[in-house]
Amino acid sequence: MVEVPGGVTVKKFVVGAVIGVVLATVEHALAADLSMPTKAPPAVTTYDWTGFYAGGHFGFAAGSSNWSATSTSAVAPALAGALDLFNGFDAFKATGSYLLGLQAGYNYMSLSRWLVGVEADVSFPSTVGGTATFSSAATGSASYAEQVEFSGTLRGRIGYAPGHWLFYATGGLAWSYDQFTRTQLAGTPAGGTAVPGQAENLFMVPRVGGAAGVGVEYALTPSWTARLEYLFTDYGNRNVTFPAGAQRFSSDLAVQTVRVGLDYRVGRDGIDTDIFTKGPSALELDWFAVHGQTTFIEQYTPPFQAPYHGRNSLDSNAGRETWDASLGVGFKLWQGAEFWFDPEIDQGFGLSNTEGVAGFPSGAAFKIGSSVPYARLQRAFVRQTFDLGGDTQKIDADFNQFANSQTANRLVLTVGKYSVSDIFDTNKYAQNPRKDFMNWALIDAGSFDYAADAWGYSYGASAEWYQGDWTVRGGLFDLSIVPNSTDLDPSFAQFQWLGEIERRYDLWGHAGKIAVTGFLSRGRMGTFQDAIALAQITGGPADIAAVRQYRSRGGLDMNIEQEITSDLGVFVRAGAADGNIEPYEYTDVDRTVAAGLSLTGKRWERPDDTFGFAGIINGISAEHEAFLNDGGLGILVGDGMLPHPGLEKIIETYYEFPVFAMRMTLDYQFIVNPAYNRDRGPASVIGMRLHAEF
Repeated sequence: MVEVPGGVTVKKFVVGAVIGVVLATVEHALAADLSMPTKAPPAVTTYDWTGFYAGGHFGFAAGSSNWSATSTSAVAPALAGALDLFNGFDAFKATGSYLLGLQAGYNYMSLSRWLVGVEADVSFPSTVGGTATFSSAATGSASYAEQVEFSGTLRGRIGYAPGHWLFYATGGLAWSYDQFTRTQLAGTPAGGTAVPGQAENLFMVPRVGGAAGVGVEYALTPSWTARLEYLFTDYGNRNVTFPAGAQRFSSDLAVQTVRVGLDYRVGRDGIDTDIFTKGPSALELDWFAVHGQTTFIEQYTPPFQAPYHGRNSLDSNAGRETWDASLGVGFKLWQGAEFWFDPEIDQGFGLSNTEGVAGFPSGAAFKIGSSVPYARLQRAFVRQTFDLGGDTQKIDADFNQFANSQTANRLVLTVGKYSVSDIFDTNKYAQNPRKDFMNWALIDAGSFDYAADAWGYSYGASAEWYQGDWTVRGGLFDLSIVPNSTDLDPSFAQFQWLGEIERRYDLWGHAGKIAVTGFLSRGRMGTFQDAIALAQITGGPADIAAVRQYRSRGGLDMNIEQEITSDLGVFVRAGAADGNIEPYEYTDVDRTVAAGLSLTGKRWERPDDTFGFAGIINGISAEHEAFLNDGGLGILVGDGMLPHPGLEKIIETYYEFPVFAMRMTLDYQFIVNPAYNRDRGPASVIGMRLHAEF
């Protein structure tokens, strides 16, 4: 186990840090009492805990599993061991034994302020699991791993609620679904067929047990409460069999969890119907704020012409879905400074595992898909604003933004983990795939190969200087450890410089802007010519990874947005990047142009509706085409051959409208020459999106 200074284990250090932060937060809230300025100040001095509630939680888990293995052929000796399921947080992989989850329940408080309640919850971990390696003459060398995929409880609560506090004990039923894996490392097991490198995975194996714990909760506003909770869960024994390894494993599982949470009151005597029509209100105090969103996207590609199919080809007659839910949690640190972090739950796959089209149809799809929801910490950054004079502007509260005021002239510094596209190449008509256009080459310039992990985030720092109608931006960000990787480079040896200049103006009384963005990446990248030359020598397909060397790749793009009327806006994006060096992070586009419009429904008396229409043309260099024709694979494209290349042309149109407290979007995309291949397609993508936020 890793030690930190003073001999404290990482496990104890993390748990202690979480408890410390929560107690400091509650102490702050208590010191200010409920009379602190909020959007909805409490009107009473005591809190009525009776009613239904729902919320979310974030925590750390530490667990252990004692296992034993016996041979199904009765020729190998019994083996035994133990797994430590705690994994320290890896900042550059964003993995660790943390979890995110949801809970809902009902409380009843008596006149004497004793409380009873019932609660159900579900938690999705990042990596709560462990691996053991064993070896014997009969089994050869192998490893055994167990990982919690997701878990939940159904518990009762009993407690006492003095004032705005609630102290409680809790206990009940617990369940989990786990993944068990046996991997043969060397040799062949007696009575089995496993060969070195062969892994047997057993997914979604259920366990049942019990949970007990204690907690404390505090009312922040009439609608929002914050909690700190400890749970101990014991799942008992579970048996699994690996036929190829000729072994049967038996293991128990015990997990301890410390978690913080927020609950929103959804009704006292029943579920308040306003929650379905208006949604919950955001938690906004003068020093603390929480916003949330959830998005579900379903896309389907009907049958299209496809005479051949490669590893990275778009699948015909196939559908996929993605779902995510995230929070933006912010603290005011000092004058002009804010700290935000965004925990997120992700699930699902993009069409064809997010492959097959350079201008991919869903910007909310992850390059790494999963059928089981999992936790990620996507953003964690500090933003400092220095006012430099000029007119004072008011800022509305939003995701990762406090309601505030700022001067027209200002300096903004941001450092931490966030998305390059949060700062650079922004456009109010085509920016957010959860709200407006969904295609990758519309929400950013397709050639803008910005530094990012497989989810679109990176560590870095940026500065923005606003002066009158001009803004100058600069930034330095970490590249992934290898192109298109899940892991960021922990040494920062591979990085990207960014610069942008923006000019804002009024055209006949309507606001507009033009921005030019440039990037220069420094990392281990291959050239298409080198990959082709190597393939001619080896006789195999072109392999870009085999010719990577430390070099630079640059690009430039332009971004225009223009309001035409109060309900109509247009935008244009265009860009180009070095066409002989492989794209590093984003997608396989060397040059691009895109244009579109966004029109609200005001003209047909539906002002909350939005109609969007846009077109894209993506292209690649001749060297890039030859590389793909030699069987090369890009970030998203590669049909195994490209004898008849052509420009990739895409049209996207959508219509968004409110449905109760959500926004529904119907989306259609028409793709000519997907992956620059005139032999395949044209393809249609039919989509539906549901989005809600507070």
